[in-house]
Amino acid sequence: MNEALRKDAEQIIQSSLRAVQPDAAVRRALKHCHPRGGRTVLVAAGKAAWQMARAAVDVLGRVDGGIVITKYGHVKGAIPGVVCCEAGHPVPDENGFAATGRAMELAGELGEEDTVVFLLSGGGSALFEKPRISGEELREITEQLLACGADIVEINTIRKRLSQVKGGRFARLCAPARVFGIVLSDILGDPLDMIASGPACPDSSTCAQAEAIAEKYGLRLTAEARLLLGEETPKALDNVRTEITGSVRELCAAAAERCRELGYEPVLLTDCLCCEAREAGSFLASILQTHAGEGRRLAFIAGGETVVHLTGRGLGGRNQELVLAAAPGICGISHGAVFSVGSDGTDGPTDAAGGYVDGGTLAALAEKGLDVYKVLADNDAYHALAAVNGLIVTGPTGTNVNDVAVALLRP
Repeated sequence: MNEALRKDAEQIIQSSLRAVQPDAAVRRALKHCHPRGGRTVLVAAGKAAWQMARAAVDVLGRVDGGIVITKYGHVKGAIPGVVCCEAGHPVPDENGFAATGRAMELAGELGEEDTVVFLLSGGGSALFEKPRISGEELREITEQLLACGADIVEINTIRKRLSQVKGGRFARLCAPARVFGIVLSDILGDPLDMIASGPACPDSSTCAQAEAIAEKYGLRLTAEARLLLGEETPKALDNVRTEITGSVRELCAAAAERCRELGYEPVLLTDCLCCEAREAGSFLASILQTHAGEGRRLAFIAGGETVVHLTGRGLGGRNQELVLAAAPGICGISHGAVFSVGSDGTDGPTDAAGGYVDGGTLAALAEKGLDVYKVLADNDAYHALAAVNGLIVTGPTGTNVNDVAVALLRP
């Protein structure tokens, strides 16, 4: 392993993550929140929910009740006046359903003078959920969508119609109370109605689109679920104000700045990456092949969210699969590396944020008896990278604004 490149990667990752912490962004947004004088209730959902809620209560001073719903392992302590709950992600579970039910009860008790401070971040689609079908069927449909490689917009278009809170339904439940939303975006282009499936936003997707997605991927649905796909969601809400704060653009900009400080020439390839993880890894490797002989320190940055088609039964995530797919292409480029991380600190159902490979990784894997192509076919990037010290582990970061992948040349 090239220790100098690995050290640079760690510094770039840490600087990038610090730049997109939600605390300051929540404080800025709350300057525009002016409760009417009634009760103020806080509801926060997503991977960054605890961090956002803590910052909000610090600013507000107190709340008249509230709930945080976040991923397992993401609650870092008590927040005054707020119940903190952990639940399943990316597949919703009973804990999430129960916690969302408590949020609905809070919302249903409010009057015209009351305010809901509603904090949303990535992962909210799974975590903030009260299904209109059985929990078992919802989980099975979610697993189908994840396995077939549907993108997040397609997944959320389906989820909205199977939920009691998504697609604007939660804001409608809060009425006549006013909803002040603060959103940490994890979707390319920041489409407000798709982030966490838009619980407090009029829905722009249609029943026809939902039905087309179900047909496209051949989803196995009960008659009840198919009927719900044909029921339209709220298209107008007059009790909501929302501010989007934080995005993958900031993540990429922070990565570029740290690269520059380390002596690299940063090149932002895109902040809208949306393709197969393996294709993205192969593409980044091909860029390093093109520039490897130029004698310059270069950093190529790509932000966004890739997808994985599951063909095996291994363990991993899209960032780990991306870097492992880059390993064959940079084999022998001793001064080249590719790394990729999820800004929330968790990549798929693993404890790693992502992974790192360099010009020596393929040989290191071979010494361990691992064939990279067989590993990718089994979607087992986690164990392969663990065998060669290629996992990047940050722990939960308190934020979530998509992923960043970087290809480095350090001659």
